[in-house]
Amino acid sequence: MGMTIIAFDFGTKSIGCAVGQSITGTAQSLPAFKAQDGIPNWADVEKCLKEWQPDMVVVGLPLNMDGTEQELTQRARKFGNRLSGRFGVKVVWQDERLTTTQARTEIFERGGYRALKKGKVDGISACLILESWFEEHPEL
Repeated sequence: MGMTIIAFDFGTKSIGCAVGQSITGTAQSLPAFKAQDGIPNWADVEKCLKEWQPDMVVVGLPLNMDGTEQELTQRARKFGNRLSGRFGVKVVWQDERLTTTQARTEIFERGGYRALKKGKVDGISACLILESWFEEHPEL
């Protein structure tokens, strides 16, 4: 029995989103959520959660390269805690170092500079966060 999992790539202006299945270990990007200083339209987030009914949510943690936390790390944690509190979903955390860089590289290789739209980068970043989480949890 597989699990449906949604991943979020937290940002202050845009929050990337992806959905995946533990059976395949793959993810597909969903439309990014616009955010005002890190706060999304919660009604849009709720609609997404109702549509996909995830078994859990993975939130990327933006850590410094040496593994230490930064201001954005705390804000991502706050976002995940709000998801859990508002919607009763189980939230887990995933180190997201280098996912945005990796996403930009993948998109550029496929479509050049014009393909590097912010929402697309955020969505692919969320896919990479989720797929790396699946790799670390093959037991699911």
